[in-house]
Amino acid sequence: MPIQTPICDFGKKAHDFELKSTDDKILSLNDVKGKNGTLIMFICNHCPYVKAVTKDIVDDCNELKKIEINSIAICANDAANYPEDSFDNMIEFAKKHQFSFPYLNDGTQEIAKAYDAVCTPDFFGYNKNLELQYRGRLRELKNLIPVRSGESDLLKAMKQIAETGKGPKNQIPSAGCSIKWKQ
Repeated sequence: MPIQTPICDFGKKAHDFELKSTDDKILSLNDVKGKNGTLIMFICNHCPYVKAVTKDIVDDCNELKKIEINSIAICANDAANYPEDSFDNMIEFAKKHQFSFPYLNDGTQEIAKAYDAVCTPDFFGYNKNLELQYRGRLRELKNLIPVRSGESDLLKAMKQIAETGKGPKNQIPSAGCSIKWKQ
């Protein structure tokens, strides 16, 4: 049974971080912030829900870049118990799927906890003031297959945030595998 994200806590400020990216840089929130908004995604390499939408994630992030919304992905899973989510495998995953955005490792899991991330994928859409405006799904999935009719929920929401600073009032939660917390 997939875990669902809680409803959006509108206006909640993004937490700062300093995390290592798969291209061996230490990045902070300020380094990745977009002019018109910022998308922070908690994903991992092994989750079937993430795998189902990886192409959509890459496509949506490429579209968002055109309207000056920057995106980053963070993997916070316990790599000791889930070796597919190790840093080396994150590097391979980002290359294989041609990520155009930073993929960061949260090995201590402090950032995932600060954001109250619950599952993979978990999407946090912020306006230009780094106020949370979207905490929903990327798009509908039926039997782990994306329903590709029109723009994704995520892309529509982030475009609205870029234009108005506000996310949609009605949001459908994202669903996926629980974050694999360390014991």
